[in-house]
Amino acid sequence: MSGYDAGDLDRRSAYAGGVGEAGATEDASLGELFSALTTDLSQLVRSEMELARVEIREEAGKAGKAAGMLGGGALVGYLALTLLSFAAAWGLAEVVDAGWAFLIVGLVVAAVAAVLAMSGRKKLRAVHPIPDQTVDTLKEDARWARAQVK
Repeated sequence: MSGYDAGDLDRRSAYAGGVGEAGATEDASLGELFSALTTDLSQLVRSEMELARVEIREEAGKAGKAAGMLGGGALVGYLALTLLSFAAAWGLAEVVDAGWAFLIVGLVVAAVAAVLAMSGRKKLRAVHPIPDQTVDTLKEDARWARAQVK
């Protein structure tokens, strides 16, 4: 996760004194407090943006793998259907009618393709495009900012 840890993003401990790096509130002027607040908020926004990038990159990787499995399942299903259809026509035509041979092979290949497609679909459903951790920390940050203004 690019070196980020949930503990790194817990900014509440950094603001325990009520002011970021400016010092105690009783010694700071209004301008210093406002400067500290804007500095802290800009650092907070940068941290949130980096977290969002990391989360979206992870989810995009999952989506890519799932799409690859779906595409691979479709390609393998198509190739298998073609090759097995010919094999069935040549092999099973000796035992049963050629129409029944194509039907049997088609059902087997369709079952394999369905298993591959369902597996890819299951992985695709596990992808969450919304960066949940970032949304939660943004809500927490908004609560913190409102508390600082009061």
